[in-house]
Amino acid sequence: MNQRLPEWLTIRMPRPDTIRQVEGMMRQKNLHTVCESARCPNLPECWSKKTATFMILGDTCTRSCGFCAIKVGRGLTVNPEEPADVAKIAADLGLKHIVVTSVARDDLADQGSMQFAHTIRELHKANPLCIVEVLTPDFKGNRECIKNVCDAKPEIYNHNIETVERLHTLVRPQAKYARTMSVLEQVKEIDPTIYTKSGIMLGLGETKDEVIQTLQDLRDIGVDAVTIGQYLRPTMRHLPVVEYIHPTEFKEYEKIGEEMGFAFVASGPFIRSSYNAIEFSKKVMGDRLSQLDEAERAKFLADLEAQSENHTVSV
Repeated sequence: MNQRLPEWLTIRMPRPDTIRQVEGMMRQKNLHTVCESARCPNLPECWSKKTATFMILGDTCTRSCGFCAIKVGRGLTVNPEEPADVAKIAADLGLKHIVVTSVARDDLADQGSMQFAHTIRELHKANPLCIVEVLTPDFKGNRECIKNVCDAKPEIYNHNIETVERLHTLVRPQAKYARTMSVLEQVKEIDPTIYTKSGIMLGLGETKDEVIQTLQDLRDIGVDAVTIGQYLRPTMRHLPVVEYIHPTEFKEYEKIGEEMGFAFVASGPFIRSSYNAIEFSKKVMGDRLSQLDEAERAKFLADLEAQSENHTVSV
């Protein structure tokens, strides 16, 4: 079990001024980001480009996964102003693609699904042409909760499988492989126009055959996009890294995923669920462009390209 970081897992630190600016905007509205709570290695890059992933429903999760750095405990009181606050910050940053996630809220009757719905609607109200991507918990597989989110019409519904089936009990003791697959399948049943997306971490002891099988399972239920990244241990209390996967192997998985028919595959050591999400927008959101006239289409594409150049992955 090798805990020494290989040379390809190094990050260049950007200047801190824009990082402080994004942090200030979040604290002003008392908003949380998964970038901070999950100790994402891409935070310096993304925040230096004025981007982040909003984490609604507080910063305290009701579940305890072996890989996740988000704090665990009793959920915070739901803030009714939060959806509008998220939309305001997104508008201030001029974003066209917005990613919203949350902690698990098993303590709530609707498991937080209506807060997702309110946030999606506020974002679309503030900018009807924006692309909203949600990254939700599994809602215990509850179809009504999943439908609450789908009825608000997010363009992309992301729910991560995280690891291969054999390792689920170790990595996600309060989740189930089949239930995650069911959530993604139900989204397509409820609204086939919503793009579905999932992510998997490598380096926890999975085999190549298991990774390929997981990708195939996702594709078999119609998942459109997949992200594949390296698991990095956030603290010594979390699961150890079994293996650091070489970038060439990530490229191999990317090719395999594309051959399976995924519309979008992002695979690399630093890939996370919402990292470079804008590229997925550019690849599969032709229907959004069809709503615009020629001038509006040109402006929208230019804005998306600007976000892409700035690695604007989410907010």
